Amino acid sequence: MRSKKAIKNIISSVFQQIVTFVCGLIVPRAIIGTFGSSVNGLLSSITQFLSYITLLEAGIGPVIKSALYKPIAQKDKYEIEKILKASQRFFRIISAIFIVYLIILCFIYPLIVANQFDYMFTVSLILIISISTFAEYFFGMVYKLYLQAEQKTYVTSIVQSATTILNAVLIVVLIKCNANIQIVKLVSAFVFVLRPIVQNIYVKRKYNINFKEVKEKYDLKQKWDGLAQHIAAVVHNNTDVAVLTIFSNTAEVSVYTVYLFVINGVKNIVQAFTGGVDASFGDMIVKGEKEALNRSFRTYEMFYYTIITIVYIVTMIMILPFITVYTKGITDVNYYRPGFAMLIILAELFWSIRLPYSSITLAAGHFKETRKGAWVEVFSNLIISIVLVFNFGMIGVAIGTLVAMFIRTIEFIYHSSKYILGRSILDSVKRIILLFLELLLLVPIGIFICSKFNIEEYSSWIIIAAVVTIVIAVIVLLINLLIYRNDAKSVLEILKKNFIKKEVKE
Repeated sequence: MRSKKAIKNIISSVFQQIVTFVCGLIVPRAIIGTFGSSVNGLLSSITQFLSYITLLEAGIGPVIKSALYKPIAQKDKYEIEKILKASQRFFRIISAIFIVYLIILCFIYPLIVANQFDYMFTVSLILIISISTFAEYFFGMVYKLYLQAEQKTYVTSIVQSATTILNAVLIVVLIKCNANIQIVKLVSAFVFVLRPIVQNIYVKRKYNINFKEVKEKYDLKQKWDGLAQHIAAVVHNNTDVAVLTIFSNTAEVSVYTVYLFVINGVKNIVQAFTGGVDASFGDMIVKGEKEALNRSFRTYEMFYYTIITIVYIVTMIMILPFITVYTKGITDVNYYRPGFAMLIILAELFWSIRLPYSSITLAAGHFKETRKGAWVEVFSNLIISIVLVFNFGMIGVAIGTLVAMFIRTIEFIYHSSKYILGRSILDSVKRIILLFLELLLLVPIGIFICSKFNIEEYSSWIIIAAVVTIVIAVIVLLINLLIYRNDAKSVLEILKKNFIKKEVKE
């Protein structure tokens, strides 16, 4: 049952990320083409500054899910309602803090970009973009976390996919109708308000959640330790843009965000392969199924490493041809940055490597034990990025991100191996070494082959990308199946058990 849920969550999450990636390519390109790179950079920068409020939210998110695993396994509805009610109070407080933060941002941020944009123009965009963020915390975050803990991430993925498609369609239509940027972003904000409302209604009707019956207060333990965990993630996602906004200009921010969006799209597709897996691990941990946990984790690890090896090799080969096609005709700033591209991809690769280990660590509730590593990541990223940005620009901030990602990834691998799985760290190190050997072998060959083709249109890029993906996938699969034969058999057995047998019965 757990395997079936995990597979459903992974499939729906992958679909959601593909939708997000495709729509995300369409929307920024339409905005850059109509309003210019500086406006696109401004929108990206505002979104990043608003996202700093997630420092408060996501620190508690993994704590809430970790607390829910046991009562969900025991089917203790009252305990679940206690946790959710306490969580709702926390998120209502965050909503109030967010409003205060928003007011401060409206006064300070426009001054940072005053030499490029009118004060009221910037304020109006800050207020509009903030609408969906506020709604998420006030109406839907509690229910989203509950669905994830229930191993039903696929529900939130479906809702997010639908609203993402609707948002992209409406933005393109509005731009074609010559709507101004405020109208475009306002309509977008109201579309995304639908997400938390739908999640709220679904959970209340499906699970008959009733907070009125809860009389006791629930103490969400380790919430401050959990806060440190997500500070690292927020810094990872936002430091570079913040540093470039303060020490560079919005045109450079636009270049950075175009690359980052492509890479984030890739990263999110990879992350989708972890969708709901943490809940499966959490269920095994609270039930004390250590042998099953180790066996399942090793099987998943092999599957996951195969996916990220293929994805990141193809990304390194195809990103520059894609950027060339994507920014064709845009001349207000140079978007061709090969050195930056390779560094930021490497940084995101290390982030992706850590995901299975961070998932199982947080599923086990080990927030306090790993909080020091979160702070090391925060300050190493900030200090290196600020020091290097003056002489190296975007490359400098990419180096800061890469170093921070490497440090934190090593910590998660060490902690999960020693304290949760009870195995040698060398098991994971060997997989990483194989990944980089495949990368060093295949990326130069792929780049050389691509250089022989004239890729000027999306159609030619798609054809070459498809061929490269197939070739890389075949080579990587053959190597990994040869080296990890037993793990590969386990993956096939899981797929057969959950899908092939079912089809035969039907």
